[in-house]
Amino acid sequence: MKKIFKNLFENFKEYFLVVSLLIISLSILSLNDKPEIRKIKSYSFGTFALFNSLTSKAVDIFSNQNEIRELKKVNAELMLKVNSFREYGLENLKLKKMLDFKDTSNVPLVSARVISTLISKTQGNLIINVGSIDSVKTGMPVITDQGLVGIIVNVSKDFSLVRTLYNNNFKIAVRNQSSNVDGILGWDGIMLIIKNIPTTYEMNPGDRIISSDFSTLVPPQIPIGIIIKKENSVSGLLSNIIVKPFAEIRSVRNVFVMSIKPAKQIQVLESNILK
Repeated sequence: MKKIFKNLFENFKEYFLVVSLLIISLSILSLNDKPEIRKIKSYSFGTFALFNSLTSKAVDIFSNQNEIRELKKVNAELMLKVNSFREYGLENLKLKKMLDFKDTSNVPLVSARVISTLISKTQGNLIINVGSIDSVKTGMPVITDQGLVGIIVNVSKDFSLVRTLYNNNFKIAVRNQSSNVDGILGWDGIMLIIKNIPTTYEMNPGDRIISSDFSTLVPPQIPIGIIIKKENSVSGLLSNIIVKPFAEIRSVRNVFVMSIKPAKQIQVLESNILK
């Protein structure tokens, strides 16, 4: 408390001096009752009242510091709670959307949550919280309600490793849903690309890319992404098609494992060819 009054005096000592002088002046003026002096008295009293009001406010500010700190603490706690509730609300909306998708799917889906995202420049992988105890097996596709994420490449009792589209070891046969042009989609460390497509083929920005009927890694007609750019080669005969995936792979939190397993021998052959 002494420290507060000391700081108060240091910061407002000029005002204290003025107020003191005003009090002395008013005391002297009060002894004189001439008409001219009355006007001065009135002005002086008004000025004194103003300084007194300002001083009182300053004292209140210093005296209520503890209360202000408590109020700020309460505000901070409320902010964290509100933000937490908002996060829960958004999560519930996403989960509801995914559950609606699961209800309309003809394929058995195993719900899973991403517990670790392991995405480097060339190796994009996820760890999810379902495993062999949930009947998850190597080779099963992993999706969201938006589209393909990747495939299961390793399974333990309670967890599984997902190789995502952002992995240069994962290449998949795809098809342009509008023009039925087929190609091989792969990750080059920067972008998802369908390489060496003849420039005469219809592959335009905005076209949807889905898994091909020729793919045995994943079932056909799973949404994968949308064409965002077409780059022609120097010769002008071939094009590279840049694709943006529908699934937000880097930030995905909830996924589904499709409980289907391609024939192992065919899958191994296709994987070797694509590599």
